[in-house]
Amino acid sequence: MDKNFFNIAQSAVEIAVKHGIDMAEAYCVTSKELYIEVRNGVVETMKLAEDKGIGLRLIHNEKVGFAFSTELTLDGIKNLVIEAKSNADGVHKDNYNDLPLPCDDYPSLELFDENIGNTSLEEKIGMALTMEEVAKKYDKRIKIIENSIYQDGESEVFIVNSKGIAVNYKGTYCGLYLALVASEGEDSQTGFALDYSLKYKKLDPVKIGQLAAKRAVRMLGAKAISSRNVPVVLDSYVASSFLGMLGAALTADAVQKGRSLFVNKIGSDIASDCITLIDDGRLQNGIASAPFDGEGVPTKRTVLIRNGRLESYLYNTYTALKDGVDSTGNGVRASYKSIPETGLTNFYIESGNMSFDELIKDIENGLYITEVMGMHTANPISGDFSLGATGILIENGELTKPVRGIAIAGNIVDMLKSVDAVADDLMFYGNKGAPTIRISQMCVSGT
Repeated sequence: MDKNFFNIAQSAVEIAVKHGIDMAEAYCVTSKELYIEVRNGVVETMKLAEDKGIGLRLIHNEKVGFAFSTELTLDGIKNLVIEAKSNADGVHKDNYNDLPLPCDDYPSLELFDENIGNTSLEEKIGMALTMEEVAKKYDKRIKIIENSIYQDGESEVFIVNSKGIAVNYKGTYCGLYLALVASEGEDSQTGFALDYSLKYKKLDPVKIGQLAAKRAVRMLGAKAISSRNVPVVLDSYVASSFLGMLGAALTADAVQKGRSLFVNKIGSDIASDCITLIDDGRLQNGIASAPFDGEGVPTKRTVLIRNGRLESYLYNTYTALKDGVDSTGNGVRASYKSIPETGLTNFYIESGNMSFDELIKDIENGLYITEVMGMHTANPISGDFSLGATGILIENGELTKPVRGIAIAGNIVDMLKSVDAVADDLMFYGNKGAPTIRISQMCVSGT
C-alpha cells in the first residue's frame, strides 16, 4: 500500500471535518496504463500513461459538493476542500444524501498479477505481433489488419470517509484486441476478437488471431435474403451487446426516475425461465471485480433476473436509502474525477446446459446472428430496438450461407420471453458476458 497516498486521503477528510463539514469522503487513485498497437509487423503506437488524483465528496446541510484535483500537496488539498464546499452551496437539499458506514465483509479477491509488471516490453509487443501473424496465416484472404493491440494497466484505489471507512486495494488487468478485413474479389468483410483478463498467462494471442480471421472469412460471399419469421440464434457477442440496454434499465436510479421499462416489475416474469441475469462485483477473474465499490461498500453477487423473474435492481448508497434497502455495491466511478453513479460490475447471463451444436441441430430453417449494428439507438425506457444485422443461415441443423443486409426489430422483453434455449458457452466481452441464446421465433427483415 502507498501509505503516502493513503495519508493524503485521510488528510482531505480531516481538513473537511475541521471546516465544519457534516460528512466527507476522499477517493484517491494512482494508475498507469500501457498501450501497444502494431501493424504489418511494426510497432505503430506505444503509449505509457500515469495518473494520480483525488476526488473529494462533501455532504453538508443535506447538499452534495464535489471537486477533484491532481495537486496532492497540503495547500492543494485545502483548496480542494474549499472548492467542494463552494460547489455544495449551489445545489438543492436532499435528505437521501449520505455516506456508507464501515463494514468487515469485504471479499478476498486475487486482483493483482505481478507477471504483468514483470513481463518485458518485448514480450508484450510479441503478443500483438503474434495475433497479426496468426490471422494472416489463417487464410490468404485476410488482407488488412486494422488494429492489433496489447494493453495492460495497474491501479491502486483508496477510499476514506468521515464515518470510519478506510480501505484500499491494488489491481491489474491486461488484454488483447484484433480487428481485420478479409477480401475476395470485390467483397470485403470485417472480423474481430478480444480478450481481457486479470491474469497475464490467460491471454492467448493465437486463439484471438484465429477467431478474428474466422469471423471475417465466414462472412465472405454474404447475400441478402427475403423477410421471414424464423428461429434466431444470437451469438454470445450479440447477446452481450443487449446487456448494455438491459443494465441501464435495471439500475435503481433509472427506475426511481421512471426511465426504465422495469418500474414496479419486481416479482414479475420478464423473461423465459431459461434466463438468469447476474451482476457480480466479486467474480473471480472478473475484469470489473473489486472488494468494494466506489463508495467503500462491499461488492456483491446480485441476481437480478432468476429463471425469468425480476428479483432486484442495482443500488448505490443514495438509491438504496431512497428505496429503504441495502446498497448492492454498485456505486461505480469512472475515475477520481466523478462521483459514484449506480452502474454495472461483471454483468452476465448465466450459462445453460446445452452445447452450441445441440442448440442449432433441431432448427430446420433459421438464422444465426453474428453481428448487430446500431445498438446505441435502442431505447432502454421502452425496450424497443431496430438493428441492422449480419449472420449465417441455419438449414437442417447446420450453419450454411452467410447473409447481410438484414434487420431485426422488436422489444427486449418480448425477445427475452421468447428465449427457449441457452448454451453452455458463456464468454465475457469486457465486463459484460453471455452465452449463445436461441429465440423461438423472430421477425427478420430482408429484401
